Amino acid sequence: AASWQAQLCARHLDGMIALLQRVTQARVDVDGATIGAIDAGLMVLVCAERGDTEKEADTLLTKLLGYRVFADEAGKMNRSVTDVAGGLLLVPQFTLAADTKSGTRPSFTPAAAPQDGLRLFTHFVDQARIRHAGVQTGQFGADMQVSLTNDGPVTFWLQVNARQ
Repeated sequence: AASWQAQLCARHLDGMIALLQRVTQARVDVDGATIGAIDAGLMVLVCAERGDTEKEADTLLTKLLGYRVFADEAGKMNRSVTDVAGGLLLVPQFTLAADTKSGTRPSFTPAAAPQDGLRLFTHFVDQARIRHAGVQTGQFGADMQVSLTNDGPVTFWLQVNARQ
């Protein structure tokens, strides 16, 4: 059996994660106040894993902004959030990195350390705001209540390889 370190290294090859949901509306509340809200667009849970860098964040953002999940005139998923000028709600979510392979309690060892997660989430948001209008966010480290209306439902797991 491989050591936990070897398993972590092997798992990390998957890289930074975005769980995107096409929505008709979404919002994030903290302490009873709405801190981010969008109409039609994408609500995206974002997670950095140990070893991720700004390179993975930039690669993931490029993939996210170009990912075709909105219908064209023929009803096919051929348009990106950029193409439709949709809203983008970015929510930090370290639990996406959980190792759930054994036991009944998740391990968060694969997740980036909090300071790295904050740095990479901030970078991701800053770059998104440069490249796309209408970016809203959740709050890193806060107890957030996220509500949304999933359109479809359409949900995709995006992950970039750390070696790309």
